[in-house]
Amino acid sequence: MVKPPRLIAWETTAGCNLSCKHCRGSSTEKKPEGELTTKEAFHFVDEIKEIGDPILILSGGEPLVREDIFDIARYATEKGLRVAMATNGTLVTAEIAEKIKSAGIQRVSISLDGSSSKTHDDFRCMPGAFEGALSGIENLKGAGVSFQINPTITKRTIDEIPEILEMAKDLGADALHIFLLVPTGRGKELENDEIPPVEYERILNWFYDRQKDAGIQLKATCAPHYFRIMRQRAEKEGIEISVKTHGYEAMTKGCLGGTGFCFVSSTGDVFPCGYLPVLAGNIKEKSFKDVWENAKVFNDLRDVSKLKGKCGRCEYNTVCGGCRARAYAATGDYLEEEPYCIYVPKKQ
Repeated sequence: MVKPPRLIAWETTAGCNLSCKHCRGSSTEKKPEGELTTKEAFHFVDEIKEIGDPILILSGGEPLVREDIFDIARYATEKGLRVAMATNGTLVTAEIAEKIKSAGIQRVSISLDGSSSKTHDDFRCMPGAFEGALSGIENLKGAGVSFQINPTITKRTIDEIPEILEMAKDLGADALHIFLLVPTGRGKELENDEIPPVEYERILNWFYDRQKDAGIQLKATCAPHYFRIMRQRAEKEGIEISVKTHGYEAMTKGCLGGTGFCFVSSTGDVFPCGYLPVLAGNIKEKSFKDVWENAKVFNDLRDVSKLKGKCGRCEYNTVCGGCRARAYAATGDYLEEEPYCIYVPKKQ
């Protein structure tokens, strides 16, 4: 039996008011033809409820440029889904923050890609984006909406991670989720800005150490080998890992693409994640249940015995799995070994 998804990221629109250097979807102000209508969006929510009770992340592009976004959020909330929103924060006025609250959106993630306007604005290609995001955060706080900070880590921002953590704490964020750059979309142009594998290992070990005293929830995303590091460190320290399987603090395994997570584009295409452009199906043509349960790419990813190279031999492949998107970007095969992992499996 196929388990239902725990998280769904839904690109409610590909339109955006910014043109960020690392954008997965290469978003601009122009929206593509065929984005889901309000009626189709409601139907999609109904189909999600038929198979499970995941957290539904309304993302983009920039979800706040979609006129019916609060209608969709309210509908999903009334259906019993836990609704979150991923935004760049610049459009979150006091009025918008109140609408976010009244629509039932439980958590908002704000992207901050640096501890200063210089770093963030350069990354976001928009002067004033940093101050706009901070203003959005203050408005969310004023409306009593839970928020988290989501920085993308590259060579440009790696040295600022400690400052970003302190900033997140000072701002009163409930969580800091670092995203390790995956070179897709416009992010392909930043391939040379990806931190080297040794630095991945160092940062993820630093992140593990901060878990103990950070004071806020920390999570590493698009960094599946963090789950291998967690277990290595816990074993060395003689402590037991407490795994949270549900809610915003859930941390179960590394790559969830196709197993506990999927990405749905603004036109209804379904992918294992937003960084792995291997089509599983389209919800305009098939039911979401059919796509989730029967797509070849999803069923491939659910079978760790199909993993190749050192990922296939690794004793941690059930908790890590390697980043399938990085494997695909590097080799064209989503089952190949993770190219940004330095760990040598015992069987090797």
